[in-house]
This record gives sequence, structure tokens and C-alpha cells, in this order.
Amino acid sequence: MLNIDYTLLIQIANFLFLLLVLNLIAYRPIRGILNRRKQEISSREEDAEGWKQRAEKCSEELEENISATRKEAIKEKANIKDQGLDQEKTMLQEAYSGAEEKLDKAKMEIRDRIDQVSISLQRELEGFSREFAEKILGRGV
Repeated sequence: MLNIDYTLLIQIANFLFLLLVLNLIAYRPIRGILNRRKQEISSREEDAEGWKQRAEKCSEELEENISATRKEAIKEKANIKDQGLDQEKTMLQEAYSGAEEKLDKAKMEIRDRIDQVSISLQRELEGFSREFAEKILGRGV
């Protein structure tokens, strides 16, 4: 059975004293450490969030720069292609005109050669026909 006497008061005082001592020695420092840790974690989370926002902003800027660079590259590619086509047309025109000149020269040479051969054949034909006529007639013509 429980007896209420002065030892109960001593036990209550002992309990309160122990509670006070533990609060001073253990609980307050641990709560302080936990509070500092919590503040440090929240500070680092804020820093991380700030870095995350900066990274997203940099990523967006990078994407915009890449997009702009791609557009410029496409325009430059089109310009270079157009220049290449213009150069190709110029080169083809030069080649065609050079080919036409060579073809005209070849035609002229062929005509000259035909004329020379025609004259030569005409002379030979005259000689052959004279010879043929002499042989048929049996006398000189």
C-alpha cells in the first residue's frame, strides 16, 4: 500500500531536481543542436533552391542561344547554298560557252577539211575520169 509521508515529498523534489539538471545538461544543448541543424538545413535548402532557379534560368538562356544560333546557321547555310548555286550557274555558263567555242572551232576545221578533201577528190576525179576516158577511147584526151 502507498503511504504518504515526507519521503514522497523528497521523491518529488528529487524528481524535479533531476528534471532540472537533465534539462540544463542534456535537453537544452540537444535542442540547441537540433535547432541549429534545422536552421542549417533550411538555409542550405534555400541556397539549393536559389541555385536550382539560377540553373533553370541559365538553361533557358542556353536554349535560347542555341535556338538563335541554329536559326543563324540555317540562314548562313541557305546563303552559302545560294552562293554555290550561283557559282555553279556561272561555271556551267562558262563551260557551255567554252564548249560552244570549241564546237564551233571543230565545225570550222571539219568544214575546212571537207573543202580540202573535196578539192583533192575533185582533182583526183578529174585525173581518174581523164584516165578512164583515155582507156575507153584508147587515145589521149
